[in-house]
Amino acid sequence: MWLFVMFDLPVDDKPARKRYTHFRNSLLKQGFLMMQFSIYARYFPCEDSAAPHRKQIRASLPPNGNVRLLLVTDKQFGKMEVYHGKKRHDTETAPDQLMLF
Repeated sequence: MWLFVMFDLPVDDKPARKRYTHFRNSLLKQGFLMMQFSIYARYFPCEDSAAPHRKQIRASLPPNGNVRLLLVTDKQFGKMEVYHGKKRHDTETAPDQLMLF
């Protein structure tokens, strides 16, 4: 599963920029990768493992702005088309899973 966090937050004054930075840094500390400006994603092995992170994101929401959380399967994520200019690139790969016996 891939959890996307997409957001548009105001940055029109110093306190708003501080809230934006705090929210963004919170995502980075949780292991999210920046896919594009204001779009971050992280891989989870299952929906249950994403639940605590969704809860943590909801707890750190700024008072203003627009935030969306979207959970997609690895198969759906793999169907994404990625272009840099007109050249197509591969989608990001899921991290290797640690197997414990």
